[in-house]
Amino acid sequence: MPLNTPIDYGATKPFSKRVAEVLEQRMPELVVSRMTKKLRPGKVLVDWSQNDEHKTTATVYSLRARERPTVSTPVTWEEVAACHDQRDEGLLTFEARELLARADEQGDLFAAVLSVKQHLPALR
Repeated sequence: MPLNTPIDYGATKPFSKRVAEVLEQRMPELVVSRMTKKLRPGKVLVDWSQNDEHKTTATVYSLRARERPTVSTPVTWEEVAACHDQRDEGLLTFEARELLARADEQGDLFAAVLSVKQHLPALR
């Protein structure tokens, strides 16, 4: 998520680490904040370590460098719920040609994020 106000990684990295830890504490059956592979099966990794100027994280609409290049795609909460209910991660997997049709139909689901001014709250 873009942080489109003046701030640096000295603030975003500790903030994102704390958010990841709180999520993991509150939902240990769903969330993990540590990279250890044995902890991750069936859980969402909140990778706070990507908040660093030396990382090359893919952003929205980036193609993944794989044999089947899927696209990093914004989704709706309804789509997330359907994926969860049906236990089918394929519902949230999109290839480039699918994304173009999806954008024609739904518009740019990420656009609103770019215009919201965001500020990090102080850590407690």
